[in-house]
Amino acid sequence: MLTIAEYIWIALAAMGAGLVNALAGGGTLISFPMLIAVGLPAIAANVTNTVALVPGYLGATFAQMNDLRGQRQRVYWLAPVSALGGILGGLLLLNTGERLFRDLVPFLILLASGLLAMQEPVRGGLARRASQPGANPGTANPAHPAAYALLPVGLAAVYGGYFGAGLSVIVLAVLGLVLEDNLTRLNALKQAIAFSVNVAAAVFFLFSGQVVWSAALVMAVGALLGGALGGRLAGRIQPRTLRWVVVTIGVIVSIIYLVR
Repeated sequence: MLTIAEYIWIALAAMGAGLVNALAGGGTLISFPMLIAVGLPAIAANVTNTVALVPGYLGATFAQMNDLRGQRQRVYWLAPVSALGGILGGLLLLNTGERLFRDLVPFLILLASGLLAMQEPVRGGLARRASQPGANPGTANPAHPAAYALLPVGLAAVYGGYFGAGLSVIVLAVLGLVLEDNLTRLNALKQAIAFSVNVAAAVFFLFSGQVVWSAALVMAVGALLGGALGGRLAGRIQPRTLRWVVVTIGVIVSIIYLVR
């Protein structure tokens, strides 16, 4: 049973995660370590974090709904395999022993920090590609239909169901390689895929017995408030600066876990 002070800490961490996700991404690197810090087992912390942050993914997806128009066929191809990958990742997580997963935590956090650090170069590369002569924004390359993304997106979804932090960077990079489109539309498609992964994993986790519901509810409220605050602060805070702050926190946390 968590104390009132611990509930306050995880609520603040979830608020920070919601704000960071709204502006730069990588909020899990804040909320997940806090759940472990207040004493939750590693697997229960990961499961609870996934369930608690789902409302934030829902809000982000609806916020980009206009940019998903005209991409219905892509969503039909990629959303089911994303959901299946999320469930497989969740199944893999629940069948990983607590001790093994705890040993993997610092490496997973370090991997997620590295992926978050790569977000800007990935976005920059996609933007340069879209601006090249001959690029045809808004349509899929006939030689590279959305079906070509099924396997890499499915593998990324398994990772997302297992841990999740940094999933968006992987998916955006894959989409940029197989689809010709502008960054705004690819980003919206990426958000829909991440939503599919996390909702599927969260629904699967509902029946796992690992969700700490009191913590999840407190975090969900905090994440929603943080997301709303992030929307208001958009344009006032540089996402790049915030992203590097989160990367630094992730690296420090992973080092602390390795030392311990």
